[in-house]
Amino acid sequence: MTSSQPYLIRAMYDWIIDNGLTPYLLVNAKNDYAMIPRDYVEDGKIVLNINPSAVSELQLGNDYIMFNARFSGKAMEVSVPTVAVLAIYARENGQGMMFDETNNDNPPTPPQNNTPTEKPKKPQLKVVK
Repeated sequence: MTSSQPYLIRAMYDWIIDNGLTPYLLVNAKNDYAMIPRDYVEDGKIVLNINPSAVSELQLGNDYIMFNARFSGKAMEVSVPTVAVLAIYARENGQGMMFDETNNDNPPTPPQNNTPTEKPKKPQLKVVK
């Protein structure tokens, strides 16, 4: 049976956005497959703002949550296994959902073309007419 966690993350994300609030993810930064800005990790955890105004190309998949964002002006591709998500909540009022930290038994395989050793790609601009 598939995990309910990615479905609950998507549902909470939609609920938070629909109410005009800012969705935050609390992530277990100790997960070996998490591609995150390590400079912002505190106590083995990181909080990520996944509001549409803060990220681009957000994908809330069953195995991974992926998006592009800027950290201190540097563009980075972020990839977080859904099993590494400890909570999703609204910044403004703290309402959301927490997940079991011991749910890391079977880490998913890394997404194709996005291994933990891969360096972030440089941003590319396209001319739109």
